[in-house]
Amino acid sequence: MNFKIILLLFVIGLFPIMFDNSYAQITSGGFGQSPFERDFGDVKFLDAYFGTLNDKIEVEAGDSNVPFTVVFANVGTQDITGIRGQLSLPFNFSPSDGPGSVIHADSDSNSLAGENFHLTFFVNINENSQIQQYPGTVKVDYSRLRESGVRTAFADFDFKVTGDSVINVKAQEPFLTSLRTNNVVIEIANDGTAPISGVDIVATNTSTELASTSSSTTNVENVVILESSWDVGNIDAKSARYLTATVYVPESLKGDTLRIPLSIQYYNAHGDLHEISKIVDFYIKGLIDLTIFNVDVIELSGTQMVIGEIINEGNEDGLFGFVSIESKGDSNIKSATQFIDEIEIDAPVPFNVPIEFDGEPKYGEHDITITVRYKDSTRDEIFLTHDQTITVTEPSNGDENGTDPTMIIIPIILVLAAAFYIIRRRKKASIQTS
Repeated sequence: MNFKIILLLFVIGLFPIMFDNSYAQITSGGFGQSPFERDFGDVKFLDAYFGTLNDKIEVEAGDSNVPFTVVFANVGTQDITGIRGQLSLPFNFSPSDGPGSVIHADSDSNSLAGENFHLTFFVNINENSQIQQYPGTVKVDYSRLRESGVRTAFADFDFKVTGDSVINVKAQEPFLTSLRTNNVVIEIANDGTAPISGVDIVATNTSTELASTSSSTTNVENVVILESSWDVGNIDAKSARYLTATVYVPESLKGDTLRIPLSIQYYNAHGDLHEISKIVDFYIKGLIDLTIFNVDVIELSGTQMVIGEIINEGNEDGLFGFVSIESKGDSNIKSATQFIDEIEIDAPVPFNVPIEFDGEPKYGEHDITITVRYKDSTRDEIFLTHDQTITVTEPSNGDENGTDPTMIIIPIILVLAAAFYIIRRRKKASIQTS
């Protein structure tokens, strides 16, 4: 009786072991009900993604002949050989070597016990595919060393069409002015279909870096940049972020192109850290710094005129200059304009605009606006305004037989104007010749 009871207990104890062994043969590869199951002697699925073994890549709809890698581990105690794989993906994906539902990869290599191995398939992605997660199935055939026959393992997995991130940079205003501090805005745009995150940007090859480099690839070391690194954060697909910098440009760079190299680090849709280099270009203009002064009213031959001078304290001539006067408030002075040509940096430029009234003349104080209109070296039109209060007096009616002082003043002014014009032209000719 005791013998029967002991035998019954022994059979009951062996039953789970027999069941486990049978289950292990069915689920070859370690793919059981739990992701932590591992059956020795089989292969175990680890990862599946677009790219090669050491480089995951971003893909989007319409990409063709894209590598798709599946990584396994040989979790058994024996080496395996003759590894071959078949990949089954949804209808939006097809083999790159022709139509068919199954994509083949042939490794024919060995995998040592305890080591990882991979299979790489080449896939076409349909143009109608969405950026999302998809299911897939892989089949692996292999043989154990010193053992006849072929074993098979299956694995179901999910993979993602990530989209592709495309990073471009550009300056919002591509012109800088020498002898001045410039507020620079740079656009960092993600023109792709995949978001990027953790974006950090550094202006490289600055004067602090030159101590450890033998030569400079740009002229950025000749300017002063108050900010050199920026934490931009995340940039969604088809969107942009902006960074600002304060740049001082010396006079010596006038007419040059300033090239600022940027090192951009970011995490792509796979979560991998990438680093790329971009360059932002700026054209450096000269400085035109105008001031209007010595504004007054004089009378010439019975005509009163608004006179004044313009001084250019910059390092570049203003081109195609005009001076205009306009009335303000209750003034009835008509608008008038005078062409003054170039506004050079070496001497004040005089102007004189006749005063005419709209209706009956009003004498006394008038509020006017003086506007200087000119162009810079890039042919952008610039306006300088100056508000002024002038006093217009009633023209004097002197003795007709007496000597008219204007008959003396006018020739003097004409001679001085002619001499000033000749001196300017000769100076410009000598400068151009040299």
